[in-house]
Amino acid sequence: MSDWINAIILGVVEGLTEFIPVSSTGHLLLTKTLLGLPDGFWDTFAVLIQLGAILAIVALYFSRLWKVLITLPTEAASRRFAISVLVAFLPGALAGVLLHDVIKHVLFESPRLICWSLIIGGFVFFALDRWAPQPNQDDAMALPLRTSLVIGLFQCLALVPGVSRSGATILGSMLMRVEKRAAAEFSFFLAIPIMLGAFVLDAWSNRDNISTDQVGLIALGFVVSFVVGFIVVRTLLDFVSKRGFAPFAWWRILVGVGGLVFLTITGR
Repeated sequence: MSDWINAIILGVVEGLTEFIPVSSTGHLLLTKTLLGLPDGFWDTFAVLIQLGAILAIVALYFSRLWKVLITLPTEAASRRFAISVLVAFLPGALAGVLLHDVIKHVLFESPRLICWSLIIGGFVFFALDRWAPQPNQDDAMALPLRTSLVIGLFQCLALVPGVSRSGATILGSMLMRVEKRAAAEFSFFLAIPIMLGAFVLDAWSNRDNISTDQVGLIALGFVVSFVVGFIVVRTLLDFVSKRGFAPFAWWRILVGVGGLVFLTITGR
């Protein structure tokens, strides 16, 4: 199969899964395995194209984010929101930097770990949908700093591929009594700095290993993930408000079981 088609497929998978609690990284790595793509460049590709999906968030929330930016010096609410995102960002960022090599060269190399993470996470979301505490916070831009810190600590779980960054942050949010729509929205905002940081770190680490042809593949995957991510985000909040997270729990379990079956059959 052409590398350009592979880039499109991975871009669709990234845009489709980045913002729902099913683990975009896990899906990208399992798709890479299914397509028979070698390690190395395609692992880096999977990280770099995530920025395309993140820019979909910036585009959709541009007016709100811009208002926060220009009113930081004058409005306490804007400063509070910025600090809350920073507080939630720092635990995962520090853990990601300290454990980068372990994550990239050990955890990323274990498709079975990804499958089991998907399955276990699926059952966690079934439980969350049924027994989550009654919410008392419904504004993603006005969370207490203590709530933001707990969400950030939960996000560290997503360093294990298959756990899901958005899933971990939504889990932490709902356990802290954040309403499910606001929990999903805060996970969107938190994705911007954490994924931008991952992009910069991986791009810098592999700056000497990416050829001109590969830049074209990355650009294609970037654009595809942006378009698909834009569509997903526009529909996700209403879907979650009406249906909850049970559909994503089923998705995680089916993909995880299917992945284990495939790995067993192929002897991987």
